[in-house]
Amino acid sequence: MTTAIDPTARHLTMESPLGLMAVSAVDAGVTYVHMGVEEMKDAWGPEEATPVLGAAVDQLEAYFAGDLKDFDLPLAAAGTAFQHKVWKELCRIPYGETVSYMDIAERIGDRKAVRAVGLANGRNPIAIVVPCHRVIGANGKLTGYAGGLWRKERLLSLERGEPALFG
Repeated sequence: MTTAIDPTARHLTMESPLGLMAVSAVDAGVTYVHMGVEEMKDAWGPEEATPVLGAAVDQLEAYFAGDLKDFDLPLAAAGTAFQHKVWKELCRIPYGETVSYMDIAERIGDRKAVRAVGLANGRNPIAIVVPCHRVIGANGKLTGYAGGLWRKERLLSLERGEPALFG
């Protein structure tokens, strides 16, 4: 997934079990969690710590350590009203559980929107914090993940309490 860098956002990078990550935020909240950023690290300029970014990095580190199940961060992702509706529903998926795209479509009140739900899920810019990795195919199989299916599998393994598979 190509990401546009907001020139007003500030950024911090962090090492993670998923590789180098970066978190972007504006004063109102987190705008992006970037994965696999080795090749684009220089695209956004110097890093600059802010209270929101510090909290985001701290919470992500606690999540990866298995010590945090629910994020408590202000979010400020750009998106359509429909995308925000889907992303809000993603945040309601409990830690360690998975649901299908159809489940999300039903929860937002429109079974016919299953493809649109898939597109909104794929455009979620705040991965992990807004847990799009918890959405799987109706057949129980892992389906596309912007960060790569191997990352999705590792995140789900962590949430199932299988840290050996995660590390």
